Amino acid sequence: MNKLTKIDGKRCSVCSRPQETEQVCFDCERWETSEAWRGVLIKNHSIFEYTDFMKEVLAAFKFRGDAELVKIFKEEMRAVYQKQFSAEIDGIVPIPLSADRLYERGFNQARLLAEQLPIPTKDLLQRTHHEKQSKKSRQERLQSSNVFTTESATEILEKNILLVDDIYTTGTTLRHAAKVLLNNGAAKVSSLTLIRG
Repeated sequence: MNKLTKIDGKRCSVCSRPQETEQVCFDCERWETSEAWRGVLIKNHSIFEYTDFMKEVLAAFKFRGDAELVKIFKEEMRAVYQKQFSAEIDGIVPIPLSADRLYERGFNQARLLAEQLPIPTKDLLQRTHHEKQSKKSRQERLQSSNVFTTESATEILEKNILLVDDIYTTGTTLRHAAKVLLNNGAAKVSSLTLIRG
């Protein structure tokens, strides 16, 4: 934990990008000026910066099958949840993996992170198989089609949902997931991510 860098200073009020002010960053301004994406994600709160050491930890956790590493993040995840979200959240939804990716990896790292939080996790989204987001350029991510669907509209209706994922990079994954939830009747969608890339 001593080697991890927490985002303690000023950050973008929407995506948690560390910066000099708490104003909305350039990337989030671009999302918010798009009619299709304005207000889709209320805010994302990330806990740690994506340092070289965090890259190693994430690779061990996510790609080399060390699922037990999730336990080191429990305290931080819960503290941030209580401070930032607990008063307004009705349900926690992890970003899903496709069936192929889940089979390959053996677990969904976003689900394991979500399970560290004090209210039940609900798998309300499904994901179709696509190329890994980490292999795509920013432009390719922004132009990708929505890979999420839901069959749980009744559980979403008028609820304030918190999405959980391991890393916020461009915000595309979280916004696509949020859009599906909103289109199916969710009141508001925010997100909690372990890392801000």
